[in-house]
Amino acid sequence: MNIHAIHTGFVRIKASQVEGAGHGLARRLAMFTDPTWTDWLPTYAWAIEHPEGVIVVDTGQGAHLLESGKSLHPYIRWEVAFRIAPEQEIGPQLRARGIAPRDVKRVVLTHLHMDHDGGLAHFPHSRILVARGELNAASGWAGRIRGYLPNRWPTWFDPEPLDLAPEPFGPFAASKRLTADETVIAVATPGHTADHVSIIVQDGDTAIMLAGDTSYNQHLMLAGKVDGVSADEAVSGATLNAIRRLVQTHQTIYLPTHDPQSATRLATRQLAATPTAPPPDTPQTAATHP
Repeated sequence: MNIHAIHTGFVRIKASQVEGAGHGLARRLAMFTDPTWTDWLPTYAWAIEHPEGVIVVDTGQGAHLLESGKSLHPYIRWEVAFRIAPEQEIGPQLRARGIAPRDVKRVVLTHLHMDHDGGLAHFPHSRILVARGELNAASGWAGRIRGYLPNRWPTWFDPEPLDLAPEPFGPFAASKRLTADETVIAVATPGHTADHVSIIVQDGDTAIMLAGDTSYNQHLMLAGKVDGVSADEAVSGATLNAIRRLVQTHQTIYLPTHDPQSATRLATRQLAATPTAPPPDTPQTAATHP
C-alpha cells in the first residue's frame, strides 16, 4: 500500500496547548493567558491507496478557515491562526497525485476539530466515518460551545457513526478493522477529545500509525507529555502509554498531524523506537497484538 502525506497549510497555536502547563483546570485554561505562540506547524492529512479504494484519514485545513478571526468563539478568535492557499487543500493535491474525488471511497476523521475536517467539501461522494461519541459531542448547542461550529461543514455532511468494538488491538482497548484484509484498523486513542481515534496501517511487519492529535509531535509522545486541550489528563496519559507500549514491542512509524517531521518519517520509514521484547509479565495473545 502507498500512503500519501498531504500537507494542507500551516497552523499556529499557543505553546501551552502543545504541552500542557500545570494540571487540572489550570492546564486547560493556560493557553488563554499564554503569550507564547508556536512556530507555524504543518497540518497533514493522509491518503491510503488500498485495493478496496482510497481511504483518506482527516481532510486537513480549508481556505475558509482564514475567516476564523471573525468567529465569536474565544478559542477560534484569539488562540489559533491558519495559513493556507486554495491549491494547498487536499482535493487539488490528491488530483495532482492522480487521485480523483470518486477514487476516495472512505474518509475517516480522527476527530472533528476544524483543522481535521476543513477539507470535507472535496468528498461529496465518499463515505464519511466519525466516532459516534465524537458526533454526539459535536451536536447541538453544547457542541457549538465546545467549538464544533456546523457552518464550516458542507450542507450534505451526514457522517456514518464509527463504532469500535471492545476488541483489543495490541495495547489499545477498542478497535475496528476497516478493510477485509484487516490491514487498516481504527483504534481508540481518547484524550485530545474523548472519542479520538487513530488509524493503524499494517504494512508487513511495520505499523504505520496515523495518530491525529494524540500528541503534537513524536518527542512529546515518547516523553508522555499531555497536551493542554485534553479534558482528562489521566485518559490522555493512558493513551500515550499505550502508544509507547506499541512502539516498544512492534516496529512503528508514528505520524501525528502537526509534527514537522511526520512526512519525512513516512518517506524514510523511520521507526519511533527500536522494538524490544515485552517484559515477562506482559500478557500476549496472537489475537490481540498487531
